[in-house]
Amino acid sequence: MKAIVFGCGCIAWTTCVLAGATQNRSGGGFNSLKPHRQKLASFVRTRPWSSECARIAAGDVYDEAVVADAAGGLGNVFVYVKEGLDPGSDLETPVDPVVITQSRCRFEPRVLGVQVGQPLAIMNEDQMLHNVHAKPMLNPPFNIGQPIAGMRATRVFAQPEVMVPLTSDIRPWMAAFVGVVAHPFFAVSQSNGTFVINGLPPGRYTIEAWHETLGTVTERITISSGQTTTISFTFAAR
Repeated sequence: MKAIVFGCGCIAWTTCVLAGATQNRSGGGFNSLKPHRQKLASFVRTRPWSSECARIAAGDVYDEAVVADAAGGLGNVFVYVKEGLDPGSDLETPVDPVVITQSRCRFEPRVLGVQVGQPLAIMNEDQMLHNVHAKPMLNPPFNIGQPIAGMRATRVFAQPEVMVPLTSDIRPWMAAFVGVVAHPFFAVSQSNGTFVINGLPPGRYTIEAWHETLGTVTERITISSGQTTTISFTFAAR
């Protein structure tokens, strides 16, 4: 069976430094899947209203629905503690915002996490009109326009929700996904599939990994005081 290996992550009571990704593949791994690598510049040239996007996206901007390295590590995976946290835990809500930008006719980053009640700052870095249309299921939707570079808007989510999709009504290829959780124990994998979650208290947990096209995978782990645990997720090809 073909599979995508989502590298190696550390869920740590203390700081974890990764030496490399776990090689735990079956079938030929990610390379045999031939991920879609269409340049956005070629895509937007077929849309006459986006000639400026075609110009600024020329070169190294690609479709990011699947981002992986040659070893099969999968990027843009949202990893979080789904179950096991003490509901009575007193966890602070950060006041510093998580920032997402519209740059070169794409969202950066494509996948991100934010805590309930934490500000999400949305910025436009392009000299053109952008809009951000959030389509949550549990939180109120919003649709904002930003016609000028440097504009900034802030939104806050009141309920946990994995994931909240962000789209553009002007440029349909633009997409981003926000994981809203009630705690700080989450991460987004890097392009080589690695991730780190620090500070998780001792206990038994269900950890879920979410990918926009490959679905979800869950694993159960036990964390002891002072322990660093390594966990790997494998996504089946679709």
